[in-house]
Amino acid sequence: MLVAGRQPSPQADEALELLCRTYWYALYAFVRRKGYGVMDAQDLTQEFFARFLEKQYIERADPERGRFRTFLLACLKNFLANEWDRAQTVKRGGALKIISWDEHTAENQFIAEPATIVSPEDAFEKRWAGVLLEQVLHRLRQEFAATGKTEAFNALKEFLWGADSSVSYAELSAQLSLSEGAARVAVHRFRQRYRELLRTEIANTMADPTDVDDELHHLISVISR
Repeated sequence: MLVAGRQPSPQADEALELLCRTYWYALYAFVRRKGYGVMDAQDLTQEFFARFLEKQYIERADPERGRFRTFLLACLKNFLANEWDRAQTVKRGGALKIISWDEHTAENQFIAEPATIVSPEDAFEKRWAGVLLEQVLHRLRQEFAATGKTEAFNALKEFLWGADSSVSYAELSAQLSLSEGAARVAVHRFRQRYRELLRTEIANTMADPTDVDDELHHLISVISR
């Protein structure tokens, strides 16, 4: 996916914008943790994405260092260091909104986050991990919905993270009208499919597929902190 946008085409532009939509809140949280106020953080994040897409910064990505999140955060840091004065000349509401989001929801989500996240970098990493996991869960939900199995998805997702489920296998088997053994098999397949989708999602932001395992281990370490 790091090649998204390098060859001008509607498909490449769409792929690049999808990546930006995936990461926008993580970057917004980073800017807020850097000490910027709500309105400034909203303007800066929006202006950064506008320039990122307009000027095709993706072309500067180094395939040998293929973590898109690392590249994107480096671009944002450079933007904040060198472009703030220039960005201030754009009146609020006057810039073209390339990436749209609910600004009030974003700030409410930021306020709700625990204050124990000590650095802007930690905030970015936490948000990156959270968004990635939610995106994979959304894709899995879509797969189940496409076959009319939304109720099964809602039941099985309670078992995604192992023993943390408040529902027993006996209760699950009753919900799914399966034997308890078949319910355990269904949970196993659900988790397996989630892992497959997670690896695919991570691979989409990597230049080198052999780095997927390292990135997966890093993701686990981030959500375990």
